[in-house]
Amino acid sequence: MTSATLPSTPIPPLQDGLPILSGWDAAIDAALASDAPVFLPHTNLALDDVSAGFAIALHMHQPTIPAGAKGELINHLQYMFEHPYEGDNHNAGPFAYCYARLGDFIPELVNQGCNPRVMLDYSGTLLWGFQHMGRQDILEKLRRLACNPTYQPYVEWLGTCWGHAVVPSTPIPDLKLHIRAWQHHFAAIFGLEALSRVRGFSPPEMHLPNHPDVLYAFVKTLKDCGYRWLLVQEHTVETPEGQGISQPHLPHRLVSRNAQGETADITVLIKTQGSDTKLVAQMQPYWEAKTLQPQTLGAATVPPLVTQISDGENGGVMMNEFPSAFMRSWHEMREQGGGRCGVVAFNGTEYLELLAAAGVDSSQFPVCQAVGQHRLWQKMGDQVGPEAMAAAIQELRTEDNRFSMEGGSWTNDRSWVQGYANIMGPMERLSTEFHRTMARQSSIPDGSEPLERQYRYRNALLHHLLLQTSCFRYWGQGAWTDYAQEIYQRGQAILTHDFPASIER
Repeated sequence: MTSATLPSTPIPPLQDGLPILSGWDAAIDAALASDAPVFLPHTNLALDDVSAGFAIALHMHQPTIPAGAKGELINHLQYMFEHPYEGDNHNAGPFAYCYARLGDFIPELVNQGCNPRVMLDYSGTLLWGFQHMGRQDILEKLRRLACNPTYQPYVEWLGTCWGHAVVPSTPIPDLKLHIRAWQHHFAAIFGLEALSRVRGFSPPEMHLPNHPDVLYAFVKTLKDCGYRWLLVQEHTVETPEGQGISQPHLPHRLVSRNAQGETADITVLIKTQGSDTKLVAQMQPYWEAKTLQPQTLGAATVPPLVTQISDGENGGVMMNEFPSAFMRSWHEMREQGGGRCGVVAFNGTEYLELLAAAGVDSSQFPVCQAVGQHRLWQKMGDQVGPEAMAAAIQELRTEDNRFSMEGGSWTNDRSWVQGYANIMGPMERLSTEFHRTMARQSSIPDGSEPLERQYRYRNALLHHLLLQTSCFRYWGQGAWTDYAQEIYQRGQAILTHDFPASIER
């Protein structure tokens, strides 16, 4: 989409100190309306010259917590800077550098004649943290990657849930709120034209729902919000026959079917298993791609793609070893064909657009579904409907206590639900109250600005989305669950007009 066809009114970066999370849906829809390729017109790669490819993505996140000097909401990165002697908070400076450093690495590599690629996934809470902290230095480096036409072709931004919500345990009506909020916020910071190039989605915690109704709602919402593909973890998907994925280096078509028999599908790129941070930090996908040869896809022979994502700041390997490994790999590829032939790097959308240009579209991709669904469909047989599905799930759980419809994430060693009744209950109550209150409010005639742009709505939405942040269910009971309880209380107070003005504004 060209800038001439985008809405002329820019979205403000902030209003009343709050991020822009709603109220500009028409502009967002217009930015994402075109199906025209966004990387193909600029790519310097040709599939015929490539034996295998790899794609790496960096996930960046810090939560927002009610831990400012006066109890105000601040980003955890700010808290780390303000409390340097607690735990690992001495890493605040290195973390901040990690969030910005690609803005230096990519221009340096491009100017040296290299052909780098990287995909970036930044949570909305972290982006707001940069704004709230006044870290324009970080935002300017990221803006260079999102907007500068010289460097933008080498970088792909991935959408995500604004509040870093765990999709399978997020109330279904809130999925769209998170997805749209991130699109609003990204466009407010980097512009609608930059948003028009965001075609792929990275789910927080790499968590894919496997309950059919939740997965269907998720896939349908992604498609409705303009996304063309989704990043998934290898062990969270299976073949329609219930087997593991035999060709993880090829794109697949994820098919979802709900209890009523409705279907929705989306293209997925599969992140292979492994120790995420170390693999990406040491550029293992590049080395793995060197062992691969072109594979058959439909009627064509195409280069396979090794795909990996990891945290972009966590751990000594990522903080310290990634820069040298990252830079060295592109220099090596430059010496072995300019990074344009043999083994090369792609970004996800770039790879899919090149396949489409070669006549290979999603109808030719292998089909997959969420793990565990084959057993469920077998158990249900010809039955349909929520009651039949619930009964089948219960039977499977009785037969096998390992069977779960909680979805799958980076690893399967934790539950995001069990042991967190004190978080799940408030999440569900605040969700219900938010939707009830705003539905009632929208029915009241009001000559002022649209509801979704009004301060009270935006403040309530902010707290509602923050409560669903995965961090509050990652670190166990204690300070983090207390943060969640405080956000819940504030969210309820906003909805009932009782929120203290000194904290609200």
